[in-house]
Amino acid sequence: MPSAVYVLGVGVFAMVTSEFAVAGLMPQLAEGLDTDIQQIGYLVTVFAVSMTVGGPVLALALLRLRPKTALMIIFAIFFAGNLLAAVATSYAAMVAARVVSGVASQAFFGIAISLCSQLVHERVRGRAVGVVMNGLMLGTLLGLPLATYIGGRLGWQAAFWTIAVLTALAAALTAVLVRNPPRPVADESGGASLAAEFRVFRRPQLLLALVSSTLIIGATFAVFSFSAPILTEVSGFGDDTVPFLLLAYGAATVVGNMVVGRLADRHTVSTLLTGTLLNAACLTGLALFTDTPPLALAFLLGVGLVGVTMNPAMAIRVQRAGSTRPLVNTVHSSFITLGVILGSAIGSLLIPDYGLRAPIVLGLVLALLAISAILPALRHPRLRGGDLPPDTASSAPEEHLEPVGQRR
Repeated sequence: MPSAVYVLGVGVFAMVTSEFAVAGLMPQLAEGLDTDIQQIGYLVTVFAVSMTVGGPVLALALLRLRPKTALMIIFAIFFAGNLLAAVATSYAAMVAARVVSGVASQAFFGIAISLCSQLVHERVRGRAVGVVMNGLMLGTLLGLPLATYIGGRLGWQAAFWTIAVLTALAAALTAVLVRNPPRPVADESGGASLAAEFRVFRRPQLLLALVSSTLIIGATFAVFSFSAPILTEVSGFGDDTVPFLLLAYGAATVVGNMVVGRLADRHTVSTLLTGTLLNAACLTGLALFTDTPPLALAFLLGVGLVGVTMNPAMAIRVQRAGSTRPLVNTVHSSFITLGVILGSAIGSLLIPDYGLRAPIVLGLVLALLAISAILPALRHPRLRGGDLPPDTASSAPEEHLEPVGQRR
């Protein structure tokens, strides 16, 4: 695996650590910015909405630049956002900082995944995406506790200064170790046309892939967003135990991501289908046995293994149904973020009337809907991955996909 792929994972780690930092620093931020926890909670929403809406816009603005140049510009924007957060003295300034950081973060995800897919052979793209996405898993496992620890010991400003330094380090590594992929002959004039970039979004299989990604992530975050109160108020775990349980959950996501990355290339759709079926089974078990601590923990760890870890397979399905270009991958990242928003927002609305089991049931419903959006891909050998010959070139045309039997 090229060293550049691991470097892109470092960049993702920096982005995710910044994204999650607010969740771990809410009391300190509320006190420092002279506001309340509810207002600080909105900073999480602001970041997510900025990712969903602004990320594709920034990616589109950088469309005609070479990937490495685009990444360096994004690093500069992201660094500025975290610098603004570190020196913010008002709530409005922090909102602005989160908007800037959120837009840059989403664009980075899309362009980084696009670039890593172009730097490796098609038959190992899933593994490469898995390596990059380990930055996301490690951000959950290590980045959030790190930011929380530094913010608790040295003040919340220190956490954002640390993220800014981490961003500078990732940018330096990118400048030295990441190269641009060869420019395709058809792309010598400076990139695909804007019309061509948007044309792929007419493909039904791409739209289904995007929707299924939203539903898979929505199913997972409907539970993960409320995992702490579920574990303490329903399952009966002590408050001092929850950080260790969430650490175990994060470790499960790292393991699951590595396994899915290995399977995603040759068994793309079957991996997605099996993983989502297992997720539905774990969510069912969690809903039924929430008040039985050992079983609740086992099923929650199961969700960690087969939930957000579907990212590599989701990315490969989207690339085969659409393209490896940055805009497609950034829009896909926005659909993933939309899943986070939907799972957590709808779950929040259900809790007052139906209790903490309601988000788990919501996650199950979303998982079942995701399965229905995955099944149509079984008819397409290229999307499934299993029918790809082992020597398929990474430059193979990403053709318009038609049902088997209708190809001419």
